[in-house]
Amino acid sequence: MDALLILGGLLLIVAGLVWLIVLAFGTGLLWGVGCLLPPVTLLYIARHWSNARKAVGLSALGFIPLVVGFTLLANHDPGRIAAITSLEWLEPDEMQGQQLSFRLHGQLDGRPFEPRVGSFTDGVLTLREGDQLFAQQEVSIRLGEKPPGAVQVDVLPEDTGAVPEIEINWMRPEQELPEARRVRSGYTLHLDLQPVPPNKLAGDFHLVLPAHYHTSLSGHIELFTDNLRYRSGQVDLTHDSAETLAYVAKDHLQRRFETRAVTIGALPAVTFPASSMILSVQAEVEGSPSLFELNMYKGDQGWAVVDDTYPPLKATVETQPKVTTIQAAPLPDSTASARIDRRQRFSLARLLRNPERYEHLQIRAHTKRGGVAEGRFKGLDRDGNLSIRQRLKGPGEAVFNLSPDDIVRLELLEP
Repeated sequence: MDALLILGGLLLIVAGLVWLIVLAFGTGLLWGVGCLLPPVTLLYIARHWSNARKAVGLSALGFIPLVVGFTLLANHDPGRIAAITSLEWLEPDEMQGQQLSFRLHGQLDGRPFEPRVGSFTDGVLTLREGDQLFAQQEVSIRLGEKPPGAVQVDVLPEDTGAVPEIEINWMRPEQELPEARRVRSGYTLHLDLQPVPPNKLAGDFHLVLPAHYHTSLSGHIELFTDNLRYRSGQVDLTHDSAETLAYVAKDHLQRRFETRAVTIGALPAVTFPASSMILSVQAEVEGSPSLFELNMYKGDQGWAVVDDTYPPLKATVETQPKVTTIQAAPLPDSTASARIDRRQRFSLARLLRNPERYEHLQIRAHTKRGGVAEGRFKGLDRDGNLSIRQRLKGPGEAVFNLSPDDIVRLELLEP
């Protein structure tokens, strides 16, 4: 309703202005041309009010639904009002944060590849083209965990042993699911990536797969090393990501307990876009593990904790033990389960017999049609289909419901 009121009001205002210009041309050619400029338009209204008042009245009438629409929008979605009034929507998408630079030449599966998204997180280098649910084209290289800093890798076709696994994906207009191919040997790879503060890697990239894959890429790339974004050297709190929420939660707890000795654990799955949420945060404060329920909201300045009035942490604050009682729920004892690697002897049959054992773990399913669905296992639905939740590159998530009969291979990706 609010969108219709705003749109209707704008249409009335535009119709009144067009009518006014038509009336000005009826008065005289010079008046008509002059009314295309705002100062002359005001002069025409003052000099020929009897002729222009109907058009002015129509434009003025349009402000009524416009104001009502914005009022309704402000009541239930103040974040959108803030985005509109800040005029960020006038900027190109790539200017609303950090922009990655790619100078990459070559092809993927015989077609030009022009990535716009790049990341290196959890030991996986990803180059992605397209911002839809499925990437139009994507290259993933599983390098494994590496220490912070530069990344340098060289692989030749004759190399054997533990070499990175290459996966290429593509989604054509006539396909329902993306196709994927994995290459474990026989390829050429050269990486020379140097850290670029605050959270980027940049450098040379060269990849040539065996000839039948029709894939050869070479040039310069940039990658994000986390999902934080920066503006003028400061963390952009308006960016929707789990890392942004973890940053806000850590800053809140540090100021709340006046100590920098705060470690944030893994956050529960969150769904974007959102304007508020209750976030369960597992954290260690000066070595003491606790569970905190933080009421988060997204305001004009980005994500914050409700009623956060704690002063900034002093630069010279010392992390000495404080006599503070933290009323929080105890963390579950996961020591025993951490010793069990559920990937051993994992199979589709085992998952179907005991789905609760594998809930919330990362799995990858390969279908008969060549599609690949990777994400968190949510359980079985009423029809016995596997429900897999996949976080998108942008806000939101996708849920796949796959029949066990359509799955040719199922992998468990974590213990």
